[in-house]
Amino acid sequence: RRVSAHPFLMANEVVPVSIKGVEPTSSGCAVFLGNDAKVFVIYVDHAIGSVLQLSLKGVRRERPLTHELIGSILLGLGASLDHVVINDVNEGTFFARLLLRMENELGRKIVELDARPSDSMVLALQGKRPILVAKKVFDAVEDASEVLERVQKRRAQLEADEGDEADEEPEDEPEGEESGEEGGAGGEGPEDDDSK
Repeated sequence: RRVSAHPFLMANEVVPVSIKGVEPTSSGCAVFLGNDAKVFVIYVDHAIGSVLQLSLKGVRRERPLTHELIGSILLGLGASLDHVVINDVNEGTFFARLLLRMENELGRKIVELDARPSDSMVLALQGKRPILVAKKVFDAVEDASEVLERVQKRRAQLEADEGDEADEEPEDEPEGEESGEEGGAGGEGPEDDDSK
């Protein structure tokens, strides 16, 4: 079933959303988007999932990644990302539009570009620009709020368990002893443990 909307929508025809989480899956990453009323999932590949996670944390690489390069090119051309609209869904495949604002000596112009939602979300995060979803699309997608809540609880529990294990490890090692064998006080640490 195809649900489509034009990207130049009135305020009551779009729903502002934010990225609520990016979780790894067996074949990529699940990006949870939504607001207080509803959360839905868009699946992306591992590479984009990693870039989204870095962008959410505000991490900048020493050398520009593709999306950062695109942002620099837009800036150099006198254009800026105004907002992103996820405007269509067809059998689980989402579509998006980038709306660019250009101002120069010739005047002002809005340019609309077709784009993958994954790329659009990265550019929106990096430029601190809004991510919007057409109301028709938002209404059509399944609510995944409970799924996100379960995933976040499981992750928090795993992190708490790992923290407890790390707190307990020093107690198991005899103080003042050094051993050249694996497992001795001098050779084992979290970075050496392959079990995690």
